Amino acid sequence: MGIAAAAVDKPKVTYFATAIIVLAGIASFFTLGQLEDPDFTVKTAIIITPYPGASPEEVELEVTDRLELALQQLKPLDHVRSKSVAGMSTIWIDIKPTVSSSDLPQIWDEMRRKVRDSQTMLPPGAGPSLVNDDFGDVYGHVVALVSDGFSYAELEAYAKQIKKELTLIEGVSKVDFWGDQDEVIYINSSEARISQMGISNETLEMTLRDRNIVSDAGSVDLQNERIRFAPTGELASTDDIANLIIRASALDRMQGSPNSDPDEVVRVRDIAEVERGYKEPPQKILRFNGKTAIALAVSNVPGVNVVSMGRAVDKRLDELVGQLPYGIEVERIHWQSDVIAEAVNGFLISFAEAVAIVIVVLTIGMGWRMSLIIGMALVVTILGTFMIMAALGIDLQRMSLGALIIALGMMVDNAIVVVEAVHVKMHE
Repeated sequence: MGIAAAAVDKPKVTYFATAIIVLAGIASFFTLGQLEDPDFTVKTAIIITPYPGASPEEVELEVTDRLELALQQLKPLDHVRSKSVAGMSTIWIDIKPTVSSSDLPQIWDEMRRKVRDSQTMLPPGAGPSLVNDDFGDVYGHVVALVSDGFSYAELEAYAKQIKKELTLIEGVSKVDFWGDQDEVIYINSSEARISQMGISNETLEMTLRDRNIVSDAGSVDLQNERIRFAPTGELASTDDIANLIIRASALDRMQGSPNSDPDEVVRVRDIAEVERGYKEPPQKILRFNGKTAIALAVSNVPGVNVVSMGRAVDKRLDELVGQLPYGIEVERIHWQSDVIAEAVNGFLISFAEAVAIVIVVLTIGMGWRMSLIIGMALVVTILGTFMIMAALGIDLQRMSLGALIIALGMMVDNAIVVVEAVHVKMHE
């Protein structure tokens, strides 16, 4: 009995494998994430605890030491640093570098539980502690909403509308404001007028504090319906605050003018001026070309193609600008997608130039066939690298592009050596 074995056509298998690598590499290139820098995780958290009126020694002994003892129970803790100043305790927590980024959320949750449990050991007037463990966000796209003749409140209202729309874009992680001002109500009272009316500052403060409190007034069941009671008298404007009646205490009346009428109705407007404004001095302020502005900073989801996300943000902003009133403009401050696109395009141009130079130079010395083989080897190797990068989740960013450029020079040298050796053997 004879068995016929079909010979394997090695050239056809090679051509087929090369074609598969080329097609898969091209497809992988368009699926790779494109970033300016590789994703990194800051393994540090800050715990800030206010203790108004306390000296640095009191803050250290009564707040900082107690929180540090609780935080030192964290197993992956690297070291703890702290600073105690008058009225404020600040603690830095550093996690060991060997801890994986995927384990950090669980560690931060455990840290927050220990800080929360330690609040009962703090003295009266201290706390609550504020924990901040979010330092990894990179705001690659920043725009300024510029105003000419609009107040900060009006500008912020339009900024919130834009923020809502940008947050819905695929690849956008979050949008934050910078340069927005805190709006406050100023009550400028006259000390002479307060003393004349027999009212103390504490009474005025108590009157304001006891109003506009959200409370449950209960409900009543009526057959198949439940009717909810809603208290009225909410403070909706500065006029509502100015019309508040000040109820003087018995001590205030005793210390007041003997000629004052105890039944006289005294309102806030009788002893103070109520006006709306912004917190002074401002903690942060932004001006773009001398005009009032609020910045919208956009951060991306890790591993996303920032170039594609930037195009989507750019397109949506162009649509939203047409809906803004005259006098409000949107100006770019920083656009990371342009920087990344320039870097990626620069690598592709360098790659094409390297292949072209190799082919031209080797054609002169070794002939066009050998130069084409070396050029194709470079192209297939880079495309195969893209395929492996996509499988391992490695993005195109500053570090990976730099590594590809360095590897490109080594691959050119190796390809020339290998092809030259094959050329010599063929002649022998």
